[in-house]
Amino acid sequence: MNDAVIVDVIRTPSGKGKPGGQLSGIHPADLLSRVLRALVERNDLDPALIDDVIAGCVSQSGQQTMNIARNAILGAGLPESVPGTTIDRQCGSSQQAAHFAAQGVMSGAYDIAIACGVESMSRVPMFSSSQGQDPAGPAVAARYPEGLVNQGISAELIAARWKLDRDALDSFSARSHARAAAAAASGAFDSEILPITVTDADGTERTLTTDETVRATTTVEGLGGLKPSFRDEAMGARFPEIDWSITPGNSSPLTDGASAALIMSAAKAEALGLRPRARFHSFSVTGSDPLLMLTGVIPATEKVLARAGLGIDDIDAYEVNEAFAPVPMVWQQELSADPERLNPRGGAIALGHPLGGSGTRLLTTLLNHLEATGGRYGLQTMCEGGGMANATVIERL
Repeated sequence: MNDAVIVDVIRTPSGKGKPGGQLSGIHPADLLSRVLRALVERNDLDPALIDDVIAGCVSQSGQQTMNIARNAILGAGLPESVPGTTIDRQCGSSQQAAHFAAQGVMSGAYDIAIACGVESMSRVPMFSSSQGQDPAGPAVAARYPEGLVNQGISAELIAARWKLDRDALDSFSARSHARAAAAAASGAFDSEILPITVTDADGTERTLTTDETVRATTTVEGLGGLKPSFRDEAMGARFPEIDWSITPGNSSPLTDGASAALIMSAAKAEALGLRPRARFHSFSVTGSDPLLMLTGVIPATEKVLARAGLGIDDIDAYEVNEAFAPVPMVWQQELSADPERLNPRGGAIALGHPLGGSGTRLLTTLLNHLEATGGRYGLQTMCEGGGMANATVIERL
C-alpha cells in the first residue's frame, strides 16, 4: 500500500461569519479558489497532474451549491481536466475529505489529490440549506419520540453530566484566545495563512493576514458577563440537570474561511522533487448518541489510537475542535490527556469554526505546530452533527 503524504497545507485567515466580516465580501467559491491556486503555485505543481479535488462544505445552498469544489477549480484557473466533488459530514467535512484523498492515494486510485473545505457563514447562513423543512423525516421521529435537540442543548447536557461549571468553561475559552493570540504574535501562523486581498466599498485595497475572531483581551471575568445562548423553558423541564452555562464566549463563533492540503503518494512526491512534511498514519470515523451528539470524539480517538498502535501519551499534540468548550474538556478528561498538548495554538473558540472548512484548518495548524516543536505524532478529532466524529493521526517526516 502506498504511503499518503502531506506536501503542503494552507488556510485563509478567519473572518467573522456575518455581514461586515473581513471575508464577507468574497464569494465562497472564489475564497476556496484562492486557496487552491496558492497551494498549486507555491509548490510549483503542474495542476494537470491533480487527480481529484475533494471539498468539504456543510451548508450546500445558494452560493455554496452545485458542487462548490468544481466551481472553485474553474475559478482558480486550473485545467478543465481536474475534477472535483463536494462532501458533507457536517463539521468534519474537510477532515473526511482528507481521509478520502489519502485513502485514494493509499489504494492507488490517486497519485495526487487536494483535500479542502470552505464555509461562508456570512453569505450562506447555518441551516439555510434545510429551507425551513424537516430533514430527518418521520422514521427518525418515531425512533426518537421525545425528539432530538440542537447542538447547543447537547453542549449543555455534556457540561451538566460531566459537572463542568460555567467558570471552568469560561476559563478554558479564555485560554483558547490567549494561546491563539500568543501564537499570532510570535509569527506561528505566518507560514500557514494565505494573505487575502479585499477591496473596501470606497475602492481601497487591504491585505488580510490575521484571524479576525481572535480576541487577545479576553478574560474569564469578561466572559462571565455573557448570557446563556440556548436557555429554553421546555428543554429545562425535560432536562432539569441543565445549568444554562453555554454562551457565545465559550462556543465557536460563526466564521468564514477556507483551507486545503496537498496530498500525494510518497513516490510521486519524490518524482516531482517535493518534500513530504508528514504522512497519514491512521484514520477512524464513528457514530455516537445523536442526543449528546458531540461526544463521538471520545470513541473516535480510542478507535484511531488502537488502529495506530499508540497510546495517548505517544501523541505530541492534539487538535480537538472547540465547537463548544465542553467538547475538548470532556475529551481531555476521558482520555487522561495532557492539557498542555491540547490545542496548543488555541482552538475554534478563538480561531473560528467555518464548518466545512474546519477539518483541513485543524490539519494545517497541527502540522505547523509539530514542525515548530519537533513533535512526531499529531492527532485531530472533530465532533459532528447527528452524532459522529472523525479522528486522524499524522506522523511528521
